[in-house]
Parts: sequence; structure tokens; C-alpha cells
Amino acid sequence: MLSLTKEQEATLGLELATKRQEHSDLNAAIDTLTSSHVADRMLIQRLKKRKLALKDRIVQLENILLPDIIA
Repeated sequence: MLSLTKEQEATLGLELATKRQEHSDLNAAIDTLTSSHVADRMLIQRLKKRKLALKDRIVQLENILLPDIIA
């Protein structure tokens, strides 16, 4: 288990919040572009790929900050 300082926890917590917001924003953008039927499919695919990468990072950060504790 990693031992984090309060400063490291705060930094990772801020990154986590930022990544969650960016993920949410991308989701809204993808939904809007998809419903417009005018958007470039390649653009939508790039946004989805970025969204997936963000989700992966969010999971990594959550695992660092909130490790599973086996009772």
C-alpha cells in the first residue's frame, strides 16, 4: 500500500476532480454532436477515445486514493 503525504493526496484529489469534470464535459459534447447528425464521425471517435483514456486515469486515481481494504 502506498503511503501518501497530505500534499500528495490533495494533488491527486484535485487531479481526480479535474479528470471527472473533463470526462463529464466530453460526455456532454459527444451526446450533443451525436444528436446533431452533422458531426464528423472521426471527431466523435477521437472524443470517445479521449473519454476512455480519462476513465482509465480516473480508475487509477481512485485506486490510489481509495484502495480496497479486504476485511
